[in-house]
Amino acid sequence: MKAQGKTVKEILANVPPERYESFNKLHNVIVKNLPKGFEPAISYGGLGYVIPHKLYPAGYHCKPAEPLPFAGISSQKDSINFYHMGIYAEPKLYKWFTTEFPKHTKQKLDIGKSCVRFKKIDDIPYKLIGELMKKLSAKEWIEIYKKNYVRKGK
Repeated sequence: MKAQGKTVKEILANVPPERYESFNKLHNVIVKNLPKGFEPAISYGGLGYVIPHKLYPAGYHCKPAEPLPFAGISSQKDSINFYHMGIYAEPKLYKWFTTEFPKHTKQKLDIGKSCVRFKKIDDIPYKLIGELMKKLSAKEWIEIYKKNYVRKGK
């Protein structure tokens, strides 16, 4: 489902009414806990949390005109989805997150690579998401990204 809007503000305003409060609360938790160097932005047509070109000029290797993605949220047909590239790229972080998840919610973890789907929006583990956002600095994410995704010799 494509985000409705061309700015962060427009996307937040155009979330379906039944998800508006949960989606905006999730956004606010993410922004409150974003380490220095990350910022909310439009990323691949949706709401993302990125390292801007001023900090990492090379941008995303798949599409260098885009800033380096780190996390994102979207309102899909049956869920609110939360994307975090760190849990996909860093096995220790993935292990931490999957171990902590059941301590914060009764919801069964529905995860695929970097995507966590929340079908029960009243049971989103906001505190856990906030903790996760603090786990990697912008500098650490750039190093993990370069080590895992940028081809050598470029």
